[in-house]
Amino acid sequence: MIRLLLADDHLIVREGIKRYLTDMPDMTVVAEAASGDEVIALARATEIDVALLDLSMPGPGFLQLMAQLADVNPDMAILILSMQPEEMYAVRALRAGAKGYVPKDHSPDELASAIRLVAAGKRFVSASLAESLALGIDPASNRPRHADLSNREFQVLVRLGAGRSVKEIAAQLTLSPKTVSTYRVRILDKLGLSTTADVIRYAVEHELAP
Repeated sequence: MIRLLLADDHLIVREGIKRYLTDMPDMTVVAEAASGDEVIALARATEIDVALLDLSMPGPGFLQLMAQLADVNPDMAILILSMQPEEMYAVRALRAGAKGYVPKDHSPDELASAIRLVAAGKRFVSASLAESLALGIDPASNRPRHADLSNREFQVLVRLGAGRSVKEIAAQLTLSPKTVSTYRVRILDKLGLSTTADVIRYAVEHELAP
């Protein structure tokens, strides 16, 4: 039996997914979480085979959450289930340790297949993502500018794009405001932008803002 942790801050989403998974004879939802902090606590206290994580929950950013989970429960497989576009987030999630990435607009059957695959120690990559990754090998492909940001720069970019202040971002990422300001300057330079307003427009255009 595959023991699942279902993490999403929207109760109606969790209930819908749980209702479908309950019909699977080889799966059971043993824990639910609505924030990153709850995920960490449950991963520490509960026997879980696969965690289904949304990217946009309250608490630590998903990259920071992934790093913490690797320390708390390294044997737990992580499958990202998100509304965020996979071409923007999936590669970073996989590099951070996720075993797969399933957009929420994919079919329930594909989700079940992904769960079984990562529970068996394998990776799940959707057909559309596999095609994007294959195209990404071609140096002539249209690679977005933010793809070259570090993980920390990317975290700051997403929050700036959502209209968060430097002080708010510093508190969320446990950094000093001076450090966040330094990341902001690097982001502006790497993306060829001039102001925070430019960053917000860029994030909206590339669907990066949560």
